[in-house]
Amino acid sequence: MSALQQRDKSTKPTATEGTRPRLRLGRFWPWAVVVLTALVLPQVFTSGHSIDMLSQMGILVVFALSYNMLLGNTGLLSFGHAVYFGLGGFCTMHVLRMINDAGTGLPLELLPLVGAFSGLGFGIVFGAVSTRRAGVVFAMITLGIGALVHSSALMFTDFFGGEGGLFGNRVEAPSLFGVDYGPSENIYYLIVGWALISAIAMFALRRTPLGWMANAVRDNPERAQFVGYNPQMVRFIQFSLSAFFAGLAGGLFILADEIITDETVGQIVSGQVLLATYLGGIGYFFGPVFGAVLVTFLETSLSSYTEAWVLYFGLMFIAVVMFAPQGLFGLLHQQVVAIRAGQWKGTTLLRLYLLATALIAVFGLVCTVELAYHYFGSWDPSAPLNLMGVSVTATNALPWIVSLGILAAGLALMTAHARPRLHRKTSAKSSGGEQ
Repeated sequence: MSALQQRDKSTKPTATEGTRPRLRLGRFWPWAVVVLTALVLPQVFTSGHSIDMLSQMGILVVFALSYNMLLGNTGLLSFGHAVYFGLGGFCTMHVLRMINDAGTGLPLELLPLVGAFSGLGFGIVFGAVSTRRAGVVFAMITLGIGALVHSSALMFTDFFGGEGGLFGNRVEAPSLFGVDYGPSENIYYLIVGWALISAIAMFALRRTPLGWMANAVRDNPERAQFVGYNPQMVRFIQFSLSAFFAGLAGGLFILADEIITDETVGQIVSGQVLLATYLGGIGYFFGPVFGAVLVTFLETSLSSYTEAWVLYFGLMFIAVVMFAPQGLFGLLHQQVVAIRAGQWKGTTLLRLYLLATALIAVFGLVCTVELAYHYFGSWDPSAPLNLMGVSVTATNALPWIVSLGILAAGLALMTAHARPRLHRKTSAKSSGGEQ
């Protein structure tokens, strides 16, 4: 072998050296997609309503990720996480009002830290009580703390502002960079910045010894204690850090809405973050991000189209719990993995057939629910109803027969034909039979 060939061989990157940088970069593509999407969306959807909705998505993303530190990482089901979100928001509002009165003070960009450290303080106080036990006892204690704080909101009116809540003005607060935060787009980018910092911090926490200990305590607290860890201390630290980020989300909420009421510490907000986190998928870091975006979009959009949007949320939550406990993001991730592994080969049409029958059943269910809401909820059930672009009368039998018929046909095709065929096909492939 000549010297030139030896030099070429020595300078040519090996397979490992050539693939290592690509693999490192490939791990961060979801972050790049999320950041680019967050930066581009305001340039596409320029209306004030759209910008406000995007801001709410960013706030709920931080809130849901903080909740997943409890439910997904530590196995603690909390029914009162809105306490730290709301109390962090109220403390931030009081500081903003003091800045408004004084005309100077803490820059607006740093105000979310007030909510964060307030949430941390309340998390330490309530966490010292609630994290002594796990499981059902922990869930009941958080439910009681949530009810206690919410009921106290109408008693301590100086702090909570009574039924009318508290108002502030973000425009009158000083800016660290001289930015005018009157336009909604500017406050949106500030929320994106804080959401990104919070997401990176929470992602890094999962990779620390504390994050691994939280997983150990979630999976087997007796074994974690046997090897020297204190499960109660791990739960307490995770709870306090989760309250820190929940309070930061409450501070961002103040910057976006400039108003806060007692509802922010109530059970509806606690249920909303639980719904977003579980729908997205508690086993994936980006699951709560996906769930927060989906819930905010559906909540904003569905509520303007139908009065039954809460019922649809409930049905969707039940469907995910029963058929996709890994969450919607987990379901999508599993399908991507299956496609890469070649498991969709030969079954693509059957999978699309199963999806089509499910959509037919959902269409029939939506028609039936809308008819029922109009019939039982309106003052005049005989008034025409615009159902999927068609004017119908809910007091006639024909719309009910057609809607229930579509629902029954979709369910029958899905359960009696499409699903068994797909199951037989995949079983034959896995056993090496039919291809």
